[in-house]
Formats: sequence, structure tokens, C-alpha cells
Amino acid sequence: MPFSFPKVYPILDAGTIPQAERAEFLQRLGAELAEAGVTLLEYRNKAGTEAELLADAAILRAALPGPNIKLILDDRVDLVERAGFDGVHVDAGDATPADARRLLGPESIVGTFGGSEALVPEILKDPVDYLSIGPIFPTMTKQTTKAPIGVAGVRKLREQAGPNVVLVAVGGVTLDKSPEILSAGANVIGVSAAIFRAKDPAGEFRRWLQALG
Repeated sequence: MPFSFPKVYPILDAGTIPQAERAEFLQRLGAELAEAGVTLLEYRNKAGTEAELLADAAILRAALPGPNIKLILDDRVDLVERAGFDGVHVDAGDATPADARRLLGPESIVGTFGGSEALVPEILKDPVDYLSIGPIFPTMTKQTTKAPIGVAGVRKLREQAGPNVVLVAVGGVTLDKSPEILSAGANVIGVSAAIFRAKDPAGEFRRWLQALG
């Protein structure tokens, strides 16, 4: 049965994880997110060691158990199975989507960057489950040189992608702008700082979920 993407896709960047009592923090955060109704979560750690990634992943997997909660690892196709995760997000410079699909198999979730001012050439031929698009608005969470595309850019990319491609809008998205972005053609809102820099991330996620459905 194909995975049903939620309207809200939390992206946990390692920059928001404290070093002090790290394991306890992740265990508590994961349990609270599971209780709040998270069904899809990405863990992103660009600078961490393999040992740190796997340690964090083990805690998140235990706190957010499958099969109803899907966990996505950013970049590291080679660690997905060891982490017990359900898929991977790959960008330019990582393994290709085709390599990720070949290594992880047909049941895993594979996503990649789909474009900003226009879709990446030939991207619709890649064997992926979703395409992230953006940045929609300015963002400090992820390093990017791409200019924000705004709501109009979402509408343009939906026209290029056609009706059947899952588009995840990322980058500087706020809750008040999210309905407009979804109406423009995004299927999912990817959220990092707005949730994980909040005082109560699980409560903030619940607020987004209740607002967007």
C-alpha cells in the first residue's frame, strides 16, 4: 500500500539538538512527537560523525516506532538500513535517486530536490516518491544559494510537474502562509526551524497539524 504523505513533514536538523543530555533530549522529543501524531520525520545531520548519526537514529527509531511512523535519513543512503529508517532524502552531491532506489529497494521512501525557479531537468524520470521544492521564503536552517520562489514559484512548479507528483514545499515556511502554499499546488509542507526552535516542538507540530489537517 503506497505511503500517504501528511500535510506537515517535520525536518529535525542536528543544529537544534543540544549536546548536553543529548540522548535524553531526543528520547523525550521523539516520544512527544509520536504522541502528537507525527507520521513522517526527517533527521538531518550534515556535520556529525557516523557514530553520532547512528546513535541519534537509534533513539529516534525507538521513540518513533514503525510501521506507522516513517523516518527519513538525509544524505546517508549507506546508513539507512543500519539505522532502521524507512528511506532517504538525497540532494545534488549525494547518491543519485536511482542509486538510492537500487540500494534500498522498492518499499523504501526516496526523495530528492526537485527544483526552485524551474524543475531540475529530467527530474520527473527519477524513481522517487516526492520532490522537495524551494526555498519558498528565506531560510537560515539549510545552506542554499537559491533565491526564494514564493507562492508563485510553487504554482509554476506544480504546472511543470503535473498533477501526480508529490511536492514538498520547504524553506522559511510559516503556518500562516501554509494554506496559500498548499492551494498553489504543494502537497506537503516541510518544516524545520518553525517547529524545532519552538519551546514546545511537539505542541507546535500539533498546532500545524490541526490547522492544516
